[in-house]
Amino acid sequence: MKKLLLLFTLSAGFAFKASAQTYNADDFKAKLGKSETLCDTVSSIKIFSDTLTLINMGRDYPNQKYTIAVKGNKIVLDWANLKGKRLCATGVFVMHKNRPEVIVGEPNQITFP
Repeated sequence: MKKLLLLFTLSAGFAFKASAQTYNADDFKAKLGKSETLCDTVSSIKIFSDTLTLINMGRDYPNQKYTIAVKGNKIVLDWANLKGKRLCATGVFVMHKNRPEVIVGEPNQITFP
C-alpha cells in the first residue's frame, strides 16, 4: 500500500510540474476566477489561525510575487520548514487587495516538485 501511495504521489507531482506555469501580472489577471497551477519558491509564511495561513511566494511580504491562501484545516504541512522550498499550488486565481493570490483548501492542491 505504501509503495502504491508513493507511486501515485510521484506521478501526480510530475503531472503538476508539467502543467504548471510561471505567470506575470498580466497573465495572472487573464486567469482570474479560473483554477490554475502556480509554482515558485516559498519566501515566508504567516499563520493567522488554524483555518487561514498565507504562503508568500517569490519574495517576502510585502513584496511577494504571489500569495497562496490556505483556507480550512485539511492541509497539514511542516510549516516551520517550508521556507526556501519549491511549492506548486493549484487553486482559484484571485486578486486580494490588488495582489495576486491563489486559494487552496484541499491537500491534493499543494505539491512539491
